[in-house]
Amino acid sequence: MILIKTLLAVTGLFVSGLATAGERPNVLLIVADDLNCAIGPYGDQAAITPNLDRLAERGLVFKNAYCQQAVCNPSRSSFLTGLRPDTVGVDDLRKGFRDTAAGGETLITLPQHFKNHGYFCQDIGKIFHNMSETQDRRSWSIDEVLHKGTHAADTVYTNTPAALRKVKITKAPVTESLDVPDTAYRDGQIANLAAAMLRDYPADGQPFFLAVGFWRPHLPFVAPKKYWDQFDPKQIPLPEPAIAPVDVPAIAMHDSREIRGYGGTPSNRAFTTEEIRHYRHGYYASICFMDAQIGEILDALDEGGHQNDTIVVFTSDHGFHIGEQSLWGKTSNFELDARVPLIVADPVHPSGHGKATNSLAELVDLYPTLASLAGSDGDLNKQLEGESLAPVIATPMASVKDAAFTQHQQPFYGPETNWKAWGYSIRTSAWRYTEWRAIDDGKVIGRELYDHTNDPLESRNVAASYPDVVDTHSAKLAKQFPF
Repeated sequence: MILIKTLLAVTGLFVSGLATAGERPNVLLIVADDLNCAIGPYGDQAAITPNLDRLAERGLVFKNAYCQQAVCNPSRSSFLTGLRPDTVGVDDLRKGFRDTAAGGETLITLPQHFKNHGYFCQDIGKIFHNMSETQDRRSWSIDEVLHKGTHAADTVYTNTPAALRKVKITKAPVTESLDVPDTAYRDGQIANLAAAMLRDYPADGQPFFLAVGFWRPHLPFVAPKKYWDQFDPKQIPLPEPAIAPVDVPAIAMHDSREIRGYGGTPSNRAFTTEEIRHYRHGYYASICFMDAQIGEILDALDEGGHQNDTIVVFTSDHGFHIGEQSLWGKTSNFELDARVPLIVADPVHPSGHGKATNSLAELVDLYPTLASLAGSDGDLNKQLEGESLAPVIATPMASVKDAAFTQHQQPFYGPETNWKAWGYSIRTSAWRYTEWRAIDDGKVIGRELYDHTNDPLESRNVAASYPDVVDTHSAKLAKQFPF
């Protein structure tokens, strides 16, 4: 409560005496962590997401939106700068874009752009990556909160004195289901702070850009017990397909190291069916928990009278595997890791409300899109590498691009000297093509082609069967990436 009052007091200092919003819309950007497209009316029906469904009813759902690299820091550094990973120079969990991007010290981030245009900009939660080296205080009007730390530390187990722990494990438990309030975890605290800000922010004040970054459903899969209880464990669906794609090159796969690093997971054998169902149950419970926090924020948006003058965007930094294709986690170029949920609710474009579009979109498009919708794109940095999705938001049948690009190196975890190849992936309306190039000499060492018309689950690599499709997509990759 003290923290909430302090934040609101500081917020008031920035609002008073400044220009009112006028016709400029507020922006509420909500970012999940490691959420695949198992959400909403167009997603996995096993997920329970009434509040995301509610947001979808007041906005446009992009069914084919993609991240630029399927791991936290590179993805966030990309879409928050409007630059692709190779340009921003962030390809691991530690690098900071101010150090790696050309002209990084003068680079203007997405929130910084809005701050420069008279917006009050606030970060509550994980927006930039949580490693300390990648924070960016200059992007915000006041200090960020609940934005740093490890995911393992966001557990009741870790925050319990060692002498009182009933079991001894390394790092943190892979799952946690306890009868605790939502605020036992960061996401509950984040929602409370964001809701307080939205309820109390003056309607005639400076326009705001509020970024809310949730930590769930990222591992470990932890949520209050009441969210676990919404599911019948025996009815949790098993992954489909559960095995690696037929004819997939070995370089495309990984060892699911992330989940095996938490307490309670076996390190040297395959998971049992019971374990698989339990871990998937934990993922769904984490999503359900996060969805409830989004509901609190949407309620506060309405209670504060901001629902008709605020653009709301919901997305995730990348997707996630929960046993599909034998994989757990992210760090691949497969559809489940590359594809992200994306909802844009703009009150002044009701033609898209409650609808979905098949138009391709990329997270790197968020920067120019929000600037365009807010009318602040007149002096937009011409170096941005995304396209504004505003035409699609106005007319859902429209399209602004014919391809989306994702890239990832393997094996990702471990020192950079262990990296063997970069995979460059292109998603068009009917195909996903990935080309693996050796880091030492740039030669192609593997190709993948997935037919999304007949095989949307990417169960079989058909590169050998469609040489013409491979050639045309390879040529598009060559134009996009600096081979």
